[in-house]
Amino acid sequence: MKPKVIQGSKFEDRRGSISFVNDFNFSDIERFYIINNSKENPIRAWQGHKLDTKNFYCLSGSFKIHFVKIDNWENPSKNLIIETILVSESDSKIVHIPAGYANAIESLEENSKLISFSTLPLANVSEDDVRYPSDYWPI
Repeated sequence: MKPKVIQGSKFEDRRGSISFVNDFNFSDIERFYIINNSKENPIRAWQGHKLDTKNFYCLSGSFKIHFVKIDNWENPSKNLIIETILVSESDSKIVHIPAGYANAIESLEENSKLISFSTLPLANVSEDDVRYPSDYWPI
């Protein structure tokens, strides 16, 4: 499976607005996190997932979601191709990154917030989570 964008939309009228992604299926979601990177450290990188699927939705501000397909978990190539998808509060889309990838989250504005929906139960995280130095793949 490859990463993809699940496109949503936004409805506005005199009462305000509603953003939605109706094609996103919550049936496999086990937990969620809200990410708010600091001004001093706007990049949270690199975290790999052997089993967990990540789904990112921008609540406020904007982010670049960077990701690489891992070729070897113990010693991945430093020449892997970095792909990037931009998300912002004006978008209504979810970036779906399947298991087998490492990702980096880059805030583009101060106080940006990103929600991350995860498919792996918390009890299994220790067997899944693989971290690499933040400069392993330069952004």
